[in-house]
This record gives sequence, structure tokens and C-alpha cells, in this order.
Amino acid sequence: MAKVIHVHLTGKRRDYYFTSITAVFTKLTAEEVGATKNYLLHAGLSGNGTVITRKAIIKQSTLISSPRRGRGLE
Repeated sequence: MAKVIHVHLTGKRRDYYFTSITAVFTKLTAEEVGATKNYLLHAGLSGNGTVITRKAIIKQSTLISSPRRGRGLE
């Protein structure tokens, strides 16, 4: 299972999904998110945590996928 970072920009009502906190800042700025990369890295997002800023709701979750065929679960 892989992790996913969900960023919901409250003012723009837009949602973005990223593979890491670092990836968030390749598309969005700290001003748009309302937090710096360093802050989010230390804010406790691991373990399905959530950080709420004035501009965004940032969540880390686990991406669930179906098992591949031929893996004994058909």
C-alpha cells in the first residue's frame, strides 16, 4: 500500500493528491497551502494525520488498491 497526501484548498475549493509532502511544493507554494514544507514534515501527518491551516486541509492517507490477478485472491 502506498501513501497519498490530499490537499484541499478551502478558498479555491480545489483538491490535489500527491505522493509526498515534497511533491506538494512542486505544484503549490507555501503561501497557497498556508504552511511550509518543513512545518508539514514535522506536523505529524504520518499515521493518517491531518493538518488544518487557514488556506488548506492537508491529510495523509493510505491508498487502497485491489490485489493483482494470479496472487491467490481471485
